[in-house]
Amino acid sequence: MPLIALLLSGGDGRWIVSMLLVINLLTYGTYAWDKRRARSGAWRVAELRLHLLELLGGWPAAYVAQRRLRHKCSKRRYQVVFWLIILAYQLASLEALLGWRNSRTFLAWILNRGAS
Repeated sequence: MPLIALLLSGGDGRWIVSMLLVINLLTYGTYAWDKRRARSGAWRVAELRLHLLELLGGWPAAYVAQRRLRHKCSKRRYQVVFWLIILAYQLASLEALLGWRNSRTFLAWILNRGAS
């Protein structure tokens, strides 16, 4: 859904697509590096950094890396945060496709509530 929202948003999204490609390559590479380090018993990449890469748009590569490399896929707490990031992307994409209707309504409600 995020890709559909991006494509339907109009404008020139080439730089966004380029940045997403870079962040996804970086994310997959970081997962692979962390997996190698885990096998050798070396110092690991912090989970917070992996989640940051996912949050910056690398969640598709993180999903692929988790499945192909069998890395971080069985750690329940990690998976909860990972799927919350994906859910946030899906909800934001849906909201963008709906013209940010719910966000505008919510913002107006907050602003009106503060004015009274």
